[in-house]
Amino acid sequence: MGDLINKSLKPRKYMKHGKKYRAAAEKIDKNMVYSLEEAVKMLKENKIAKFDESVEVHIKTNVDTKKGDQQVRSTVVLPHGTGKTKRVAVITSTSAEEAKLAGADIIGGEEMIDKFAKKIDFDVLVATPEMMPKLARVAKILGPKGLMPNPKTETVTKKIKEAVEALKKGRAAFKNDDSANIHQAVGKVSFDDAKLIENIKAFVEAVEKAKPAAFKGKMISNITICSTMGKGIRIKLA
Repeated sequence: MGDLINKSLKPRKYMKHGKKYRAAAEKIDKNMVYSLEEAVKMLKENKIAKFDESVEVHIKTNVDTKKGDQQVRSTVVLPHGTGKTKRVAVITSTSAEEAKLAGADIIGGEEMIDKFAKKIDFDVLVATPEMMPKLARVAKILGPKGLMPNPKTETVTKKIKEAVEALKKGRAAFKNDDSANIHQAVGKVSFDDAKLIENIKAFVEAVEKAKPAAFKGKMISNITICSTMGKGIRIKLA
């Protein structure tokens, strides 16, 4: 599945919240739909963690996940990145020097494959096409982790330089989950408002462009943003 899809961003299970969370949550009207600018401002004003929380976007879609032709899956290059530097590995028999010049963190050929069963120390794996048959033997290891290269996420390519540079700049892969929701980290609370707004708009636009041809009607039902530890804020985009 190429780029590391955000499997960590899942619907949250109920938990008992502390005083800081409850105090911040009281300032957010769960029945209100805010403008993006208002929501970003509220999110930052009501952060409760001591660490630099991620900012997440959660999109509820109307697709039927039981139908194979209604899956939403694509990539987006966030203008200002996610705030996290990805470790990019490249497996190739033809483009090692190109990968090195592009800034890949790990570069190798077929000899790397058996090591994946013991250790995975990268966030994204990019492969040139001739390596894909060889990667089949570790598909059961890479697949569940969202690390199997895939043409749809532009991680199977002959254009190694472009792929690595895009990943380093903040390209992220996304797909709907079994509940038709799409989740993506789009930056950090410490980002300027303008940068967060640009990243959020870029992500939502990419999701809209990824609308399956088989789906008819309005695909996006609602959009919520939140910080890692914060309450969700529903937004509307002009």
